[in-house]
Formats: sequence, structure tokens, C-alpha cells
Amino acid sequence: MGAEAWEYFVPYELDIGAALAKLRQREFEAGRFNGSETNPATPEEAFENSSPDGTRSILDITQVSEEPDFCSVAPLPRETLFQLYDTDKPTREMIEANMDFYEDIERGQGIYIITYKEGRPSEIFFGGYSFD
Repeated sequence: MGAEAWEYFVPYELDIGAALAKLRQREFEAGRFNGSETNPATPEEAFENSSPDGTRSILDITQVSEEPDFCSVAPLPRETLFQLYDTDKPTREMIEANMDFYEDIERGQGIYIITYKEGRPSEIFFGGYSFD
């Protein structure tokens, strides 16, 4: 089985780590992850008890980092935003229309992009790949 892409939009907040934690908790409580039938008590337990494929969800991402790393989300580089969207302040619609950044994401890693609406931060997009 190959890696699966995942993607989420969440309301914008300044603290990316807090937004990530809320998203992980939301998806955990909804049971939207591989291994949910084992009834883990926390998102961390779900991740720790998962198969080598991981949870195939945002639960595999445990931290925010400045550079790409396993089990982390990192910001999509500014130069990549300009290459894809001709701006460093893309809208949600721009991201939904062009997700070519997936070509550069390694398995077990993710990126985030702050989306803009009327020139102001609106949402945070998280996207990445599960492990094999």
C-alpha cells in the first residue's frame, strides 16, 4: 500500500502549533484515522499504537518545524508560494486549484500554508502524506 495524501483547512490563529493540536484532537474525537477501531485514549496513543503505515491522518504529525522533517509540518517556502500562486498570500481557492506542492512532500511529512481573504489571514491549510 502506498502513502496517502491528506489535507485540512482550519480557522486561522497566530499559533500554528495550537491550531495543529486542535485539528489533531478534532480528527481523533471524530475517529477519522487508521486504527480508530482499537479505541485509543489519546491522539498520542493512536499514533504510538499505529501500524508502520501510521494513522494515515494528521495524527501522524506531532509538531511544527521550520524545515521539513518526519512527523512534522513546515511552512511552504515563500518562493514556492510565488511560483505556484504569484503571491505569498494565496486564497483558499488558489490552493484548492493548484496543489502541485504535493510533488515535493516526503512521506510522513506535511506543510502548512496560511490562506488569505480580502488581504487578511483567514485559514491554515495543512497537507501532507502518510507513511507507507
